[in-house]
Amino acid sequence: MKKLLLASTLLISLHAYSQRLIELVNPFIGTGGHGHTYPGATLPFGMVQLSPDNGTQGWDWCSGYNYSDSMVQGFSHTHLSGTGIGDLCDISVLPMVDKEASAERIRSKYSHKQEAASPGYYAVQLKDFDIWAELTSSIRCGFHRYTFPESKLASIRLDLGFAINWDAATACSFTKLNDTTFVGYRFSTGWAKDEKIFYAIRLSKPVKNIVLFADQHQVDSVDARAKDLKACLQFATRKGEKVLMKVGLSSADVEGALESLNEIVGWDFDKAKIDAENIWERELRKLQIRSDDMDLKQTFYTALYHTYLAPNRFSDRFGNYKGTKGTIVNGKSIYTVQSLWDTFRAANPLLTLTQTELVPSIINSYLAFYDQTGLLPVWDLQFNETNTMTGYHAIPIITDAILKGITGFDYNKAYDAMKASASQNIRATDLYRQYNFVPQDKAGSSVTITLEYAYDDWCIAQAAKRLGRTGDYREFMKRGLNWRNLFDKKTGFIRPKNSNNKFVEPFDPYLSEHDERKAAYTEGNAWQHSWFVPHDIYGLINYHGGPARFAKKLDSLFVTSSIVKGDNKSPDISGLIGQYAHGNEPSHHIAYLYNYVGMPEKTADHVKEICTTLYSDKPDGLCGNEDCGQMSAWYVFSVLGFYPVNPASGEYVLSVPMAQESALQLPNGLLFRVIVKEASDKNKYIKSATLNGEPYNKSYIKHFDMMKGGILEITLGEIPGKDFGKAVDDLPGRSVR
Repeated sequence: MKKLLLASTLLISLHAYSQRLIELVNPFIGTGGHGHTYPGATLPFGMVQLSPDNGTQGWDWCSGYNYSDSMVQGFSHTHLSGTGIGDLCDISVLPMVDKEASAERIRSKYSHKQEAASPGYYAVQLKDFDIWAELTSSIRCGFHRYTFPESKLASIRLDLGFAINWDAATACSFTKLNDTTFVGYRFSTGWAKDEKIFYAIRLSKPVKNIVLFADQHQVDSVDARAKDLKACLQFATRKGEKVLMKVGLSSADVEGALESLNEIVGWDFDKAKIDAENIWERELRKLQIRSDDMDLKQTFYTALYHTYLAPNRFSDRFGNYKGTKGTIVNGKSIYTVQSLWDTFRAANPLLTLTQTELVPSIINSYLAFYDQTGLLPVWDLQFNETNTMTGYHAIPIITDAILKGITGFDYNKAYDAMKASASQNIRATDLYRQYNFVPQDKAGSSVTITLEYAYDDWCIAQAAKRLGRTGDYREFMKRGLNWRNLFDKKTGFIRPKNSNNKFVEPFDPYLSEHDERKAAYTEGNAWQHSWFVPHDIYGLINYHGGPARFAKKLDSLFVTSSIVKGDNKSPDISGLIGQYAHGNEPSHHIAYLYNYVGMPEKTADHVKEICTTLYSDKPDGLCGNEDCGQMSAWYVFSVLGFYPVNPASGEYVLSVPMAQESALQLPNGLLFRVIVKEASDKNKYIKSATLNGEPYNKSYIKHFDMMKGGILEITLGEIPGKDFGKAVDDLPGRSVR
């Protein structure tokens, strides 16, 4: 009880330094440049992402919206946050006036001066129609409020054929139930090959007339099926009249979509908006910081907001969802949109701290996928396996949860699923087992695949050890060393080999090839990928010739030329400092590697540079794709002053926090606080630290120590402390837990 009272007191003291946190979130961060985020209304991990679409095709419109645009084609109800492939944007609607019904493309101009976004809310003035459009959301229901001018011909246009980039509608339906309620579905194919969304629309006023277009041809009906279907719901409006609309979704059936409408009771838009804001405020308050830097706070809380946008609820209110084979499956709290190649690094470890209660549902969703396919998901989109990116990275996420003692899923079943993914004969796993590396003359992306399979195998070994499977532990620990088969001691790079066990020649560490079939490195080059051995960093140090030579090589990464060579180099290589590429995930752990050779001051220098130069509170404030929360999770961790270099080790490697103080509300009701003392422009290194009042010289902190609650107090100085993070026993990565 004393601990709980102390935690409450400390949290209250931190509140005194903070305002309402949703006011610090700017959903436009990342909507410019290559961030690929969306600004619309959603709830944490919600099924609905109600956001504007510009109607522009292209890589920088993967979320349907880019800040550089000035047109709106509609507001659709599903969106991806920061991915590199465009999909979804289902159930697009556009309010209009004085516009004859047509199957042609219709858009409206808008200005950022008449646009607003905040957690759970989005609004914009549609210039061509003089309509103020406002959006909010519950988990499965989008809520619209349109303020119309006077018009005898006002309408809401439903465009089920609307699609972006890779996506295309394959079958759509529209059925009128009564003058205010309409139902149907949109089936599509694209990045995900079999997507099914059922919808239910309900308006606050009766529709006087309906004009339907099926495959570009007008049909005299209120019930239609077509590959491309558009419906104009027409009525008259008074000046300033507010027309409200709810759109419920389900991936299972129309009945589920109709039930989704019941998530929002009545027609009080302002109440629904406040409800959404309160949910966001509650979630954001689980992690608080104090800082005098307003830009930092806005960037931080927006980053935290972004880490809550995926994965997304997929099961409807009845517990039904579309399974991997296209049939209805019943399952409680199923989630989809699992960008695992990205999020296993930091976004998922962050959720074990901020959303502990959600982790079992996420893992049970992996296991449902395993039940239906025989394998864990690689990149699950709407319960489709896209097979995008390398590795099988549900494994470190499951291992991390097991080793952290998170319950609510079957450990033994999860372990069997991990072994199944490691034993498959697709995605070059058979080659990996045959050669103990992936030969470049047998499969593309060979180096990245080898490195990532080796890490995933190490994770399986840790789970095997915890579950008492000694034989498996030995086997997968051995497989975890396979990365060593590709290390070239002459160049200090991890390089591709052919099946004859000889390195591929010629070799250029600056060369990038974006075609995964030709590339040796996924979305990168040897400079960026040769550091991904998070489970065997001391082995990597030894292969470099010891700590001094390792540090020298690490130094060279940040100061060498930023030129990336190749006729088809990857656009994902961005945010460059030397050849360090923060705009893509393989680089994210690298700045923290200095701690492993007793140089935490260099970690501090590079982390600060990345935080201050590659993030901002502007629309182009992300230097690369957000990737479902990973880019933001890196920033959240780094502002707090620690990062999970090995995401399944239960260790967080320390740096200098960017915030003066932070507090993490733990699931057990306690608080873990980080307090920085004597910070200044000159004092930028850790001089000393204490944990709960006791001297603390380790340059890492363990998850279980954080879970006990308490205070990590860091005192800064002009020069690094002579004892902090220097002794062998104070270096990270010496044990799993």
